[in-house]
Amino acid sequence: MPENFNSNYSRYYDLLYKNKDYKSEAEYIAKLIRSVHPQTKNILELGAGTGNHAAILCNDGFTVTGLERSAEMVAKAKEKKIEGFTPVVGDIQDYSIDQKFDAVISLFHVISYLTSNTALIDCFNTTNSHLNKGGVFIFDVWYTPAVYVQGSETRIKKMEDDDIEITRLAQPEAHYNLNVIDVNYEIIIQDKKTRLAEQYPEKHPMRHFSIPEINLLALLTGFEVIKTEEFLTAANPGENTWGVCFVLQKK
Repeated sequence: MPENFNSNYSRYYDLLYKNKDYKSEAEYIAKLIRSVHPQTKNILELGAGTGNHAAILCNDGFTVTGLERSAEMVAKAKEKKIEGFTPVVGDIQDYSIDQKFDAVISLFHVISYLTSNTALIDCFNTTNSHLNKGGVFIFDVWYTPAVYVQGSETRIKKMEDDDIEITRLAQPEAHYNLNVIDVNYEIIIQDKKTRLAEQYPEKHPMRHFSIPEINLLALLTGFEVIKTEEFLTAANPGENTWGVCFVLQKK
C-alpha cells in the first residue's frame, strides 16, 4: 500500500488500470493453481483491489475471499456484486480470517510493498496459518537482477473517461542497500467540464527480490518453493524478467 495513501486513489483506480489485461493474468493464475494444486476450490487474494482478478477467477469456478487494506476499494468491490467473491478489509501483514484456504494469491506486485524483513515474515507466517495442508501461496514480485540491469526511469501515464482526465508522473528513487525503490507519484485529476484540477502526491516504496531471498523466506515460514517463473509467460527468470512469479507450498 502506498504511503500518503489518498482515498481518491480508490476512486480512480479502475480508470488508471482499465487497460490492464486482468483476463490473461487471472487465466494464467487459474492454470497455474490447477497445475500445482488441482483440488483447489477456495482462494484468498491478498491485495484484492476492487475485485477485477477475483471476478474472472469466480467466473472460472473458484470462490474468492479478497483482503484489501483500503475500505474505499472494498466498498467499490462490493458495489460490483461479484458472485462467489467476498471482499473484506484487512492488512496482508497481519490478518485473521475464520477460514482456511486451498490457495492464497497476491498479484500486481503486492508483496513488493512489504519492504522490511519483519513485515515479510509476518505476512508469510500469517498466510501459512490460513492455508490447508499442502496449500499453495502464489505471488509475483519485482526481480532484483532485472531491476539492476534495466534500471528504473521516469514515466508519465494519462487516462481519461467521459468525466475526468488523469495524469500520473512516476519518478523512481533507488535505495540500493535496501533492495527498495521509492516510486514517487504526482497525480493530477482534471474535471473535463469545469477544467478544475486537483493534485496530490503518493509514495510507493517497492522491494525487489532475488530467488535466494524467497527461498530463505520460505524456509523460515514453513513453506517450500516449488516453482519459479516469469509472470504470464512461464519462462525461466533472467536479467530481463521484471516480474517473477513464485509458487510456495505449505509443508
